[in-house]
This record gives sequence, structure tokens and C-alpha cells, in this order.
Amino acid sequence: MSQRLRRLAARVGLGLCALVALLLTAHFAVRWSCRIEAPAVAVPEGKYQSEPGLRSFGRSFVMQRPALLEVRLRGDPIAIGYAQARLLYPEMVENEGVLLDSFREAVPTSLLRLALLDLAQVRYRNVANGFSADRRAEIAAGALAFQPDPYDGVFPTFQRFAYLNALYDIALSFEHSPLVGCTTFVFSGERAAGGGSLLARAFDFEIDVFDRKKAVFFVEESGKLPFASVAWPGLVGVVSGMNREGVAVVVHGGRAGETRTEGEPVVHALRRVLSTASTTDEALRALSEREALVSHILILTDAAGHAVRVERVPGKPNHVLRLAAGEAVTNHFVGPAAADPKNLAVRDATSTVPRKQRADELVARNVGALDAAGAVALLRDRRGVGGRELPLGDRRAIDALIATHGVVMDTGRRVLWVSEAPHLLGRFVGFDLNRLFAPGYDPRKNEFASLPADALLTSGVYSRYERAKTP
Repeated sequence: MSQRLRRLAARVGLGLCALVALLLTAHFAVRWSCRIEAPAVAVPEGKYQSEPGLRSFGRSFVMQRPALLEVRLRGDPIAIGYAQARLLYPEMVENEGVLLDSFREAVPTSLLRLALLDLAQVRYRNVANGFSADRRAEIAAGALAFQPDPYDGVFPTFQRFAYLNALYDIALSFEHSPLVGCTTFVFSGERAAGGGSLLARAFDFEIDVFDRKKAVFFVEESGKLPFASVAWPGLVGVVSGMNREGVAVVVHGGRAGETRTEGEPVVHALRRVLSTASTTDEALRALSEREALVSHILILTDAAGHAVRVERVPGKPNHVLRLAAGEAVTNHFVGPAAADPKNLAVRDATSTVPRKQRADELVARNVGALDAAGAVALLRDRRGVGGRELPLGDRRAIDALIATHGVVMDTGRRVLWVSEAPHLLGRFVGFDLNRLFAPGYDPRKNEFASLPADALLTSGVYSRYERAKTP
């Protein structure tokens, strides 16, 4: 090699070293400046105990049902946060592992992953500012209990848990969010067999472990209304839930307005609603008190059958529409945000319109008083508009075989039914809130009624469908 080439190679080498040093300096600067600090909390008193199928800590427990986790959490926010992470540690480790594996698969280059994580830290460095003091304390207590933490090399525990509590909102901020696919039916008054309202929803969030290891939370926070929430280990917030007073709420992904990085995560907003509201009107007042983090659509109803849809866009007033006695909601805005370019893109590029059209047909067909079994049948509908047959898994179907959970909530009777995996095909297990929140409830002595599994599952057709998808 000539002297000139050697000098050039040396300069290139020095330049690369300088670039690496600059990137590392920027990385550590981001880690230091964007760290989300946990509030100081004390470890609550309690003793962990375990027996076959049942784990307990203090006044909280986890009961392993055949294909569901029944999770009872009691006490102040610190007690609830610590008990959840202590009792659900194995499931929370698995959940995070699946999410991280998906991230590595989508971004196989380690340096690019590092850069994306740094960018995320910068973008969401203030995300916890929108959390209430109670939720911050609860998450901090959960971080204390989540030990050993196998993922602390990614982010510190509290910071990572803060991101996970805003995961729904962060996911919705992406243009191709997997959350724009939910369908909800509401039947009220004479059209609901139990009086009040019958709310049936399919929560389409394509993370398999959230389906296989779903949790049904029963939360009794000190000084608050008890409520039930269908979610996954690690999330005491609400995407689908009902409280003891008969207020029920679910969230649908939608897209309009500008995405923000500060505001109240939707799962916290809905938990606040169920913890404080005895009627739909009270729920609407609670929602108006805090700014949303991202746009979304809520369906709310109560024991009197007062059902509404609420369209929320950051920086805009909540838009409330009263629902008819029988109505369906999918993922596009119909109020002031209807003409928003982002909403129009959702209408054009996703299945929201054909699902709405098919759901409207099913609502019109069910003219009598609908019961839980009838509501489950609506959620499992796999046909297109006009009853046209669709291939299994077609996104235009209400049941596209992608739901993380299905839930039917009877606000008059205070009973909810939750789907067992896979998706909406397993049994729907019933939970009576009157019994669950009664003094002296013993999870070992209660058997809950269930609605049967779908014939697609029991006949073996679904198994063949899954095998055909495998490359």
C-alpha cells in the first residue's frame, strides 16, 4: 500500500472512531437527560404465598382459571402496584420478552434499534407528566416488586413501566397502528335482555401472548368504586371494563388531529372513570377534566342504559353522540373530526367501513331483546356485507381471528363474559361483580357460568387454518 493510501485509511479510521465516539456520547447524553425518575415509595407489608392455582400477597391474589387469570387487587395505589408485580412477575417477564423479541425481529440491526430507542426516549421524555400522582406511585411500587428485572439494560424499570402504561397511546401514534380494528355493539333498554345495556366488544390487538395470557382484574382501590377490567398482566389500566355501579366503557383506536407526547394515557382515563363514576353523565364530566394523549373513540353506558360514543381529539372538546337502542361502532370518527385527513385515510385504508356496514346489518336483524349468547354470536360473525362469505381471517369481518379479547358486559345485572383463547373462539367465561365484590368471596369456591366455544374451534377447522398459515 502506498504512503498516500495509508494516510487516507488512517484518516477514515480516525473519522469512524470519532463518529462512534460521538454516537456513544449522544446515546449516554440521551439516557441521562431523558431518564424518567420514580417517586419514592415504601415497600408495603405483606407475605407472598402460593398453592396450586392460587397466589396471594396481602389482601390481593391471582387465581389461575383454565384459560384466564383472575386477578384481585386491593388497597391504596402503592399496595396495588406492588401486589400486581409480585403476583404476576412470571407473566410480566414473558409479556415484555415477547414485545422485545418482536422489536428485534422488526429491527434486526442492533445499532438501529439503539437509535430508535434513543429517539423514543427523546420524544416521550415527558410522558409521565400526564400521569396522576396515584398512578405514578402505583407504577413505582410495581417497579420495586419487579425484581430481578431482566430488561433493566433496555430502560430502568420505572421508566419502562411508564412507557408500557402509555403503550396503547404510543401504538396509536403510528400510521399503521394495529389498534384500528375493533368493533363494539351496544343494545339498551328493551333491546337488552337484562335491562340497562348489553355492550359487546372485540379488542383487536395482535399480540398473541396478550390473548393466551389475558387477565381479568378486579380492583378495589381505597376510597374508589370497585371495577373489573379485561387486559393483560402488567396493566391495571382499562381498555374494556365495568364497575360495580354498572358503568361500562371500551376504547377504540381512531386517528385525527395532532399526536401529542404529553397528556393522560387513555388506560388511566378509563380507570379514573370507572373508579369515580356511577352514571354515564358522571363519566363524561370525569373525561372532560384531563387532556387526552392521542385521539380515540370511547363507548360508554350505564345501568340505566344511557349509552354514548365519545370522540376525543387532543386540543379539541370531547364530542358526545347519544347512541340509539341498538348501535355498532368501529374505528372512524363521525363528528367534527370526520373530515380530518387522518380519519379519511382510516376510512380508505382500513376495514372500519365494511365492518360498520356489516355490524349495522346485524343490529337491524336483531330486533328483540338480546342476551349474552346472542351478543357473542355477533362478535363471532365472519361474513361480509350482505352476508357474503369471506375467507377466514379477512379483515373486513367483525371476527377476523385477531382479537386479543372479547367481552360482553351486562350493565343491568353487573355481569361480564370474557373470551378464552384463541381470540373469540374459546368459551366466554362469566363473572358476576355482585358476587366477586361481596365480603367473604373465596375464589376457590366459585364456579362461573360460561358460554360455549365456537364450532370453528371445536370442529378442528381453526387448527387446519392455523397450520395452513404456517410457512
